[in-house]
Amino acid sequence: MRSDISPGHTFPDYQLPDHTSTLRKLSDLQGEDPLILTLARGHYCPKEHQQHRQLAAFYPEVAVAYTQIVTISTDDHHTLQEFRASVGAQWTFLSDPGRTIQKDLKIQEYTDPENDPMIPHTLVLKPGLVIYSIYNGYWFWGRPSVEDLRRDLRAVTSEIRRDWDLSTPLDSARPGTQATCRPSTGGTSEVGSRRKRTDSTSQ
Repeated sequence: MRSDISPGHTFPDYQLPDHTSTLRKLSDLQGEDPLILTLARGHYCPKEHQQHRQLAAFYPEVAVAYTQIVTISTDDHHTLQEFRASVGAQWTFLSDPGRTIQKDLKIQEYTDPENDPMIPHTLVLKPGLVIYSIYNGYWFWGRPSVEDLRRDLRAVTSEIRRDWDLSTPLDSARPGTQATCRPSTGGTSEVGSRRKRTDSTSQ
């Protein structure tokens, strides 16, 4: 992994086609919320299926907590759709068969020349694509559990939300944090005052 991809640094704002073949930028998908980003080996890997099934089960909590998930895979478009559908994911999957991210981040997995995947990583990003934590998941136990993610997201959210502690007067809240007086929307997420519908169906 590139030396600048570390906590406190900004993750690159890649633009890739999603599972509907629409070009999407990571910053647009994140909006003003924390982001769980998985860099996946691909549909062929059973470890990816296990991790993503766990994320799918966790997703209802993620959605109501104003948090986003994005998966980037080296799968082509149709295989990406199969991967997303097979794990029951409701979030955006991005396709990178050209290995743009693998090459740019220097995370080629040399142990599997046949599939030529990227070394799988999971990152928790603060708004602005600022890296909070990184997990190297080549071995499955290196991947974050739901409790690992919950711990990281609690820390990130308490840092960025002005109304995290309602016993603190709003005018005394930490500068630079965000107020989050937004109604729970179930299947939608909001960025500022603009509501965006999350991806909920595969094609």
